[in-house]
Amino acid sequence: MLLAPLAAAAGPKIEMVKSPGGIEAWLVREPSIPIIAMEVVWRDAGEKRAPANQAGIGGLLAAMLDEGAGDLNSQAFAERQQDNGISVSFSAGRDHFSLSLRSLSRSAGTAFELAELALTRPRFDDEALERLKRSIATQLIRDQEQPGTIASTTLYATAFPSHPYGRPQRGTAESVSALGREDLKAFLANELTRDRLVIGVVGDITAEQLGPVLDRLFGSLKAKGDPVAVAEQPPALRERPIVVDRDLPQSVVQFMGHGVRRDDPDYYAAYVMNYILGGGGFNSRLTVEVREKRGLAYSVYSYLIPMRESGIWQGGVATRNDQVAESLRVIRSELDRMRKKGPGEKELAEAKTFLNGSFPLQLSSNSAIAGTLVGMQLADLGPDYIDERPKLINAVTADDVRRVAERLLDPSKLLVVVVGRPVGLGG
Repeated sequence: MLLAPLAAAAGPKIEMVKSPGGIEAWLVREPSIPIIAMEVVWRDAGEKRAPANQAGIGGLLAAMLDEGAGDLNSQAFAERQQDNGISVSFSAGRDHFSLSLRSLSRSAGTAFELAELALTRPRFDDEALERLKRSIATQLIRDQEQPGTIASTTLYATAFPSHPYGRPQRGTAESVSALGREDLKAFLANELTRDRLVIGVVGDITAEQLGPVLDRLFGSLKAKGDPVAVAEQPPALRERPIVVDRDLPQSVVQFMGHGVRRDDPDYYAAYVMNYILGGGGFNSRLTVEVREKRGLAYSVYSYLIPMRESGIWQGGVATRNDQVAESLRVIRSELDRMRKKGPGEKELAEAKTFLNGSFPLQLSSNSAIAGTLVGMQLADLGPDYIDERPKLINAVTADDVRRVAERLLDPSKLLVVVVGRPVGLGG
C-alpha cells in the first residue's frame, strides 16, 4: 500500500477537481498502484462546537457512524469492509471532524457506498449506542488513573478555563451518558455541511471519475453550517506549577507555553526553533541537557500545536519524584538560553537539513499524501507548497529563531502540571 517516497525536488502533481454539483477536492492520481485513499475534514466541526452539556458528542458520533447504516447492522457493515479490503472510519478532534477512506481500486464502488450510507443513513441503533456509551464511560474511569491523561486534562482545563478547548475531548461520564440518537442526528446535520468540506484524494482514480463520487458522497449534506462562534484564545499561563497528588514512584510532567497558529508569519521560525529545542529527538537541546548530560529522565520532548483559535507550545518529561524540580530548572534554563542567544549556526543548519530531508519520507503512502493535501487546504497553502516548503524553512535565520523564542518562551510563566509527589516543588 506504499508509494515510493517522493523526490525532494518535486512534489506530486495536484489536480483541482470540481464536481458537477460544485464540490471541490484536490487529487493526486497514482494509477500504478490499485489503491484509493480519501481524507476528508469538516473544518470547524469538532468538539469545540458542542454545547458544554454535550461534551464528547463528536467522538461518540464518529464511533457510531460505522456501527451500521442503511440495511446493514453493525456486524454486517464491518464484514462488508473486511471482505472487500476497505476501511471507512471517522474521528473527531477539538477543531475538526474527519473521514478516512481506504480501498483497493476494484472495491472502490463498495467503499463509496459504505461512506455514503454512513453519512446519509446512519442507523444509530440503540444496542450500538448504549454499548459505545458504556465503553466510553469505562475509558473515562480508566483515564482517572492514567497520569498522562490526568496531566493533559488538567493542563488544558487550566490553559483554557472558559473555552471549549479546556473541556475533556471525550467528554464526561455525565455528558456522554445523556446523549441520545436525536442529539447525534442534529450534530451530524448541522455540523457536517458542504461548506466546511476539505477533501484530498490519492490513487487510481481520474478527475472525471472523482467528480460524480463527490456528489454521491456529500451532495445531500446540508449546504451551510451555522457561523463559527468560538473566540480566539491564547493559553492562560502561570508562574507556579500545579501538582496533582498521586502516589507514584515517578512524576509525569506536562508543560505549555505560547505557540503560533498556522497562518502566523513566525510559523516557520517557531517550527525550526521547536525542532532545535525539544522536537528533534536525541539531537534536541532538552534531550541533551536533561537526559544525556544529567540522566534526569529517559525522554523529554516538545512540539507546536497550531489550533484554529489558539497556538500553543507543549512538552513533557517523566522523572523520579526527587528529580522533578531539577528537570524543570534545566528546561526553564534552556528556554531562557534560546531566548537570549538563539541557535548556533551549526545546529540551525542541521535542523534545516533534517526538516527538509525528512519531509518527503512522510509522503510515502497514498493516505499520507491525501492527509497532506487536506492539511495544505486547511492552512490555505497553495498547491505548490510541497515544492516551496524547503525555501520557507531555509529562509529562517538565527535572528528569526531568537526573536520568536523571545516572543513565545517565557520561563517564568510556563504552565506546568505535575502528577505525582514531587520533592521540593512548590505548588
